[in-house]
Amino acid sequence: MITLLAFMILLLIGVPISIVLGVTSIIYIFTSGNIELISIVPQRIYSGMEAFSLIAIPLFMMAGELMNSGGITTRLIRFAQSIVGHFKGGLAYVNVTANTFLASILGSSLAQTAMMCRVMVPAMEKEGYKREFSAATTASSAMLGAILPPSMIFIIYSVGAGVSIGSMFLAGIIPGILLAISFMLLIVYFGYRLNLPKSEKKPLKIVVSSFLQVVPALSVPTVIILGILSGVFTATESAAIACVIAIIAGLFIYKELKISDFPKILINTTLTTATVTLLISMAKLFGLVITFERIPQLLAEWMTTLTDNPLVFLLLVNLFVLIVGMFIDGIAALIIITPIIVPIALLFGIDPIHFGIILCLNIVIGSLIPPVGAGLFIASSVANVKIEILVKAVLPFLAVALFVLLIVTYWPDLVLWLPQMFTAST
Repeated sequence: MITLLAFMILLLIGVPISIVLGVTSIIYIFTSGNIELISIVPQRIYSGMEAFSLIAIPLFMMAGELMNSGGITTRLIRFAQSIVGHFKGGLAYVNVTANTFLASILGSSLAQTAMMCRVMVPAMEKEGYKREFSAATTASSAMLGAILPPSMIFIIYSVGAGVSIGSMFLAGIIPGILLAISFMLLIVYFGYRLNLPKSEKKPLKIVVSSFLQVVPALSVPTVIILGILSGVFTATESAAIACVIAIIAGLFIYKELKISDFPKILINTTLTTATVTLLISMAKLFGLVITFERIPQLLAEWMTTLTDNPLVFLLLVNLFVLIVGMFIDGIAALIIITPIIVPIALLFGIDPIHFGIILCLNIVIGSLIPPVGAGLFIASSVANVKIEILVKAVLPFLAVALFVLLIVTYWPDLVLWLPQMFTAST
């Protein structure tokens, strides 16, 4: 009880979630009478960071930083505008399309939200779009950064659940594309209802030129997926390959990446990595509380008393994770929930890859739901839109995302088709 009270108080007063997890774990050790556990705390913290697969996180973060410094964002937007900018609501389509391209490079929806809000919101407002609509479109489209490979939360889930990172990457492709198409269909509706503006159609010569400029950038996800499929390298090793391609493209092809940019790139990568790994290690320590209180077993027993139907179980999981996401940061929630709820899903005969996509999609949607909603607050801050106005503007996009979540939840073959096809061919 004291541990739970401390957890809630620290969370409510705004203490970082990693510190909350660590402090409450220590409080539990002393108040539960298990003082001998204090001797394994350092080992527990270290073991949370020693998984080889976690090396992919700083490497993919670095690849994203290298691409950003190399001028890839503006080229992606220019290419997207050349192919879809002439439709009614053209810049909104450009927003979704550019976010889809960028998602296959960055791997983080929050980083993508901050970056694209700086670029797209002013551009859309200049063309006559309302600022809140522009921010809502950007924040929603940036969700793709965590669903399309390479995705940081896929890596975190894979390590926690003991599944293949490559299979998770493949499983995220179709749901990510479905989400992008769904947002575009919503924009079609808004385009005619709100009479959104459009740009002039670009000549074929400009379209081809824009495409050629982004080929080096688009080669990053292509090399990652083909390399994993062919067995040339693992998902973790592909992150290093992505960095090499990003450096070559930035230094020698785009010529916008400078040697003087590397210290800042390394510092940004280190800070992001330190934040994530501290969270993972503290969550590992928090696992002591979960283990000694038999929370997975008790939750499994409670779930089985509610239903023995896997379809109903999945509905309960969606509701549970969305509610958790309303109060706890998404990555932290995923790290805490995964070891608790994945064993229960296995008892219901649910594929762990399919279940992982469901959890991650819930986490991403939760980033746009108040009161925590990190993606929502980032978009509000960067785009300078009041949070209550932005919440109202983002609701239609959330409704579409929840519809996609239901499709992904109850149509497992849609998610597992690519991983199973790869498995069958090897």
